[in-house]
Amino acid sequence: MATSPQKMTHHLLSPRPYPAKISLVIPMYNEEAVVPMLRGELESFMPGLPCQAEIVLVNDGSSDATLEHIAGWAAADSRIKVVHLSRNFGHQLAATAGLDYATGDAIVLIDADLQDPLAVIHEMVARYREGYDVVYGQREARVGETRLKLATAWFFYRFMRLLTQAQLPVDAGDFRLLSRQFRDGLASMRETHRFLRGMVAWAGFPQIAVRYRRRERTAGETKYPLRKMLRLAWTAVTSFSSLPLKLSFGFGLVVGLFGIEEAIRAVLSHFLGAETVPGWVSLMVVTSLIGSALLMSISVLGEYVGKIYEQVKGRPLYLVARTFNVEARPGHDAATADHAPREIHGD
Repeated sequence: MATSPQKMTHHLLSPRPYPAKISLVIPMYNEEAVVPMLRGELESFMPGLPCQAEIVLVNDGSSDATLEHIAGWAAADSRIKVVHLSRNFGHQLAATAGLDYATGDAIVLIDADLQDPLAVIHEMVARYREGYDVVYGQREARVGETRLKLATAWFFYRFMRLLTQAQLPVDAGDFRLLSRQFRDGLASMRETHRFLRGMVAWAGFPQIAVRYRRRERTAGETKYPLRKMLRLAWTAVTSFSSLPLKLSFGFGLVVGLFGIEEAIRAVLSHFLGAETVPGWVSLMVVTSLIGSALLMSISVLGEYVGKIYEQVKGRPLYLVARTFNVEARPGHDAATADHAPREIHGD
């Protein structure tokens, strides 16, 4: 169950200098149409940074020509690092791979669709220099999206906050800046079923929002339709909350009370001479409800057991088939060495 609302931990902020290096981590899946525009915007943006910069592009098993486009980009610019995953592992694991490979003092996670303006990063860095370890983008408007998309997004964030963590910020996606210290702490959390926004909120550290207007998607199609949003919501709930288990118990209790009510009604009907088919209605109704409650409870319990089963196998979170402009694999301490990402170099 979600924790009760708590006051945020008070931190003493220590001002920092401008980061010596900024890493931009961009997960990509079937973004062939977006790459030329993304390249143009990034090549215009990076000269305005008064520090070194690198772009970590994670190809999440794309089935189109995304890899060819970003590999050619990396060949022309050594600041572009490409991490090509062996298959499609999903956005959250692709983002994790990019964070693992990033080497900057400040690391910005951003989507490839250019809906999150790059100019917001300057404000994020300013907050980072004030001493904040996490600066997340909070959307005050979403341009070019349907009413259904706006409504489902509004409900999603508040539903997640209700069921998972009271500290989870609303209207905030994965667009955020992380300090190197925070990234190292996040890297030690190697659970298989990941909800990065919840993990970042759980980790604590000084965090602050930067509000901005989200733009319309430049090209391609959204990678988070309603079906995937619902799947992410279920992953978040079952990874951060035991509420579904408690609800299944409550549902069983309600069914039990209904069974008692049916028993009382059958007895009263018998003594009051009401016209009923003896035992049939109460038997069928109670049997159906109990069967339904048992099946639903077992299903919810099975979801948790399945996640435990997948976690204890100790498989790596992702496999890397090939890299471009990457000098070394990401390092992991002894506590996470057994779950370190493995890299398979291509020819």
